[in-house]
Amino acid sequence: MKIYADRFPVALRQFLTDLLVVAWVYAAIRFAMWLYDLVEKLAVPGRKLEGAGGGLADNLAEAGGKVGRVPLVGDELTGPFTKAADAARAVAEAGRDQQDLVGQLAWALSIAVLVFPLGLVLFGWLPLRLRWMRRAASAKALAAGPAGRDLLALRALTSQPLRRLTRIDPDVAQAWRRGDDATVDALAALELRRLGLRGGR
Repeated sequence: MKIYADRFPVALRQFLTDLLVVAWVYAAIRFAMWLYDLVEKLAVPGRKLEGAGGGLADNLAEAGGKVGRVPLVGDELTGPFTKAADAARAVAEAGRDQQDLVGQLAWALSIAVLVFPLGLVLFGWLPLRLRWMRRAASAKALAAGPAGRDLLALRALTSQPLRRLTRIDPDVAQAWRRGDDATVDALAALELRRLGLRGGR
């Protein structure tokens, strides 16, 4: 018995679901990246503050060095420049601290918005997908032999709607008990279609 992917309806639904999951994950990642970039823009003032503070500190230190070379009063004049340079360095350090804080916030928010959508995929969709794959693989293996087809037929008898069963044979249970090959194959094919597979001799 050859098994092919059945396009309608189970396999198609499975394919569309997979596409939706991929789109969902992609959209979540893109949104997280957009949020990260948005929050990172808050670090721009910190970068400007760091640059301005660092540049001012260097200029003040240089000016203090030149004033310090003035005879007699140089050391006394250097003090205010040194204090001002230290203050400017503190401003630059505050700018760096702000950038670090914004970077950490950007990462935290990006990860936080990914937890829910990826959690749904990992703990909701993925287990169901793996379970379907195991069931489909088991059904494919069963369909390879007469005994397996008989088991699939029995499963169809216990799980398929009566209207589908009676389309195969008005007395489908009796036909199955007799071991009618056509009925067994039809029942097995019905069960395979339920799993998104198609079987035929």
